[in-house]
Amino acid sequence: MNFKSYEHKAQYYETDQMGIIHHSNYIRWFEEARIDLMEQTGLGYQAMEDAGIISPVLSVKCQYRTMVHFNDIVLIEARLKKYNGIKMTLSYIVRDKETKEIRCNGESEHCFLSKEGKLLSLKKSNPVFDQMFREILCRD
Repeated sequence: MNFKSYEHKAQYYETDQMGIIHHSNYIRWFEEARIDLMEQTGLGYQAMEDAGIISPVLSVKCQYRTMVHFNDIVLIEARLKKYNGIKMTLSYIVRDKETKEIRCNGESEHCFLSKEGKLLSLKKSNPVFDQMFREILCRD
């Protein structure tokens, strides 16, 4: 399976007083790219939620390298770095679309819960999603 990077055009409302993208928006962009990655598999977040599975963020980190400004277009590459059926870690690289310069990179860690808040093993509770994540992990 070949996945495309997620494309985002920096919006004016995302800027801070200095005219650069506020640091908190990169975390939102990570989420957008993560959701896009899953949708590219044909089993997106909506399908997970319809199946009674939620995937909260356990941790997130972001290393800012160079600034993004209003109207810049960035490509966000989301990759599944680790997956064991109970937790997953994704990595992100945000690049300027034109220059390919890295603007930031980061990671997020998630687990899988039932809507009642109980920890799930996807291998046991939903083999279809488990297989999807294993295929994403093996794409490289």
